[in-house]
Amino acid sequence: MLVLRLLNVVAPAYFLCISLVTFVLQIFVFIPSMFRDPSTTPLFSPALLHGALFLFLSANALGNYVLVIQSSPEDLGKDLNLGKGAEVADWLDGSRSPGSALPSTHFCRLCARVTQRHDHHCFFTGNCIGSRNMRNFIMFCLYTSLACLDSLVAGMAYISATLSMSFVDPLTFLTLLPHSISQFFSGALLSSEMFVILMLYLWLGIGLACAGFCCHQMLLILRGQTRYQVRKGMVVRARPWRENLQEVFGKKWLLGLLIPVLNVESNYRRQKEK
Repeated sequence: MLVLRLLNVVAPAYFLCISLVTFVLQIFVFIPSMFRDPSTTPLFSPALLHGALFLFLSANALGNYVLVIQSSPEDLGKDLNLGKGAEVADWLDGSRSPGSALPSTHFCRLCARVTQRHDHHCFFTGNCIGSRNMRNFIMFCLYTSLACLDSLVAGMAYISATLSMSFVDPLTFLTLLPHSISQFFSGALLSSEMFVILMLYLWLGIGLACAGFCCHQMLLILRGQTRYQVRKGMVVRARPWRENLQEVFGKKWLLGLLIPVLNVESNYRRQKEK
């Protein structure tokens, strides 16, 4: 448990550090290298369009990240009917089994909070993912994967221009890291260039992981399930996939795709049905 609590503190700091490094490299290294002659750059140049796209992806990823943390299950847990005489302390000492008060509720010992429709505990946000912040969490994974892909493409273009190499052959990227390590220790490669190359593989790994996690989460939502229910073997009531999507994303789902906003409408509808 101590290791998990330590990971719950280190993982968010690690993510914020990677985000800061990515932002600095994009704004101060990659995008300026795209401007050959700033005085003759047109208004809608590829460099400016790339910069606008990166800022849009970064703003959505960071905005949804903050909303996942702010949409704490603790606030929702105060409104749950845990039963007569039941307190959160009862859940802590194990006198009440998690999930016994309401269906699909779970008490997380890391957060010390009750989560309705608990899915999992996310160490990179230091928070549990449930009914209140599921949509923001999916949008966070989606825009993080897109931002990493954008940074990967920009970084490859920067390395290609700096080292005068081509990535037309897919094997070039696969052999780039071992070849760069040998050049770095022989003194033929600068430390800044080696750092960018290492970041390329880090962006690839994070982007693929977030994209895969987002796709898996969407499949569960379409079936009306959560990861916690699948892990515990809970049987869920079969509903049309449109209702399952609307429960998570709300009717105004397009707004959540463009800007990071809370899914207030969906929460209000569920409380009204109760």
